[in-house]
Amino acid sequence: MFVRAIKDISAIRGIRTIGAIGAIGAIRTIRAIGEGSPELPLDLARVGARRRREATAAFLLAASAVLYNAWVLEFPLPTGLDPRHSYVSELYAADQPFRPLFGGIEILCAVLTSVGAVLARGSATGPWARAGWLAVLGLGLSSLADVLLPMSCAPSLDPGCEAVHPWHTVTSALAHFFVFASMGLLSLAGGVERPRLPLVRRWGPRVLGLALPAAVGTVGPLFGRPGWHGIPQRTHLALVGVWFALLAAELARSAARYPTRYATPEPAERGYPTRGSTV
Repeated sequence: MFVRAIKDISAIRGIRTIGAIGAIGAIRTIRAIGEGSPELPLDLARVGARRRREATAAFLLAASAVLYNAWVLEFPLPTGLDPRHSYVSELYAADQPFRPLFGGIEILCAVLTSVGAVLARGSATGPWARAGWLAVLGLGLSSLADVLLPMSCAPSLDPGCEAVHPWHTVTSALAHFFVFASMGLLSLAGGVERPRLPLVRRWGPRVLGLALPAAVGTVGPLFGRPGWHGIPQRTHLALVGVWFALLAAELARSAARYPTRYATPEPAERGYPTRGSTV
């Protein structure tokens, strides 16, 4: 009986010792979190930074989707251009009265697109996705160059104005190349890389399939066959706006995957002890 009592007391003491060790470990963990652990808070901060990048990029690209189609302002404004038979870039040709308005909107859109692409690329993990966001950046920079190297005149208004303005034609061609490259690369990334991009994977190829023939329908004036090229071009621009909206929705969905708690609030907000406090 005496020996059994000794064993029971030893067992109780062992349990108490284990409990004390566990409590000390828990207290140290809480203190580490409150003081800025070199491991866990750093990971949470990275997740929070990624969430903020994606949310910001989503907002910028959503704004770009709207601004990219600011050409609709030509309907209430006395531009003198016929939307059926004119290029949208004629709105900001060097000699046009509304160049400051339409050129300024185009520049703003290009800047927002470029910044959004840089932020989104920072969160991309696979090579196809990174290449796709690099193509979106190329689109933004090409669009910026498109305004800085404008048509000197509006061919649809001036019979003596050439439809081909070499530098402007080059920047426009680059913009088309980059937009189609972004559609192809990001649609591919959405299906083969992680994280998955279900919206882009599903709708990207469809938008590409519609935007490509629409772009082809705009080249008539470049080969001496003007007329009705304004309709396919504006259709193409509307589809690029849809593409930007898809990218924005995908980024917003990705940012929403990370719970708000990953934003790593201050220790006092979490209720954990801070440096110098006692437990």
